[in-house]
Amino acid sequence: MSDGKIQCAEYGDTFILKCIGEVRLTFCSALNEVIEKILKTHAFKSIVIDLTEVISIDSTTLGLLAKLSILSKRKYGMLPTLASTNPDVSRVLESMGFNQVFNLVHTATPCPECLDDLPEQDQSEELVKARVLEAHRILMSLNQSNRDEFRDLVSALESSSA
Repeated sequence: MSDGKIQCAEYGDTFILKCIGEVRLTFCSALNEVIEKILKTHAFKSIVIDLTEVISIDSTTLGLLAKLSILSKRKYGMLPTLASTNPDVSRVLESMGFNQVFNLVHTATPCPECLDDLPEQDQSEELVKARVLEAHRILMSLNQSNRDEFRDLVSALESSSA
């Protein structure tokens, strides 16, 4: 088990995703399922991702959040809002090019009390590799720095999947 959690809620025509604590790839399958489900079945006017209570967040989770943004821009024509008040997390977001795919804000966002926890899921090694690979390919697509940073990891994952 990790020391973090991810919560989500539909609040009117807004989808809210809140990450808390140390968010790791243990949530990657549940997060990916939620992303794909909400984008297929709902029409939101806004998407808010709240990272104001995040202590640390791994690159796989960041890649899936970037996926949410890219797909919502394609489907709804809008960029989600991403809130971070932790200077370390904000620095990572900006260095990874998240300012290109999100409206970044550095203030707390009000969240309803109706947030539900996403479950950590038992995942096969193959599924974890597929999610990690997808997330890092998305991050690499954001900028040259990310391409340089994750090239070796993506190559290793692609080699081990072949």
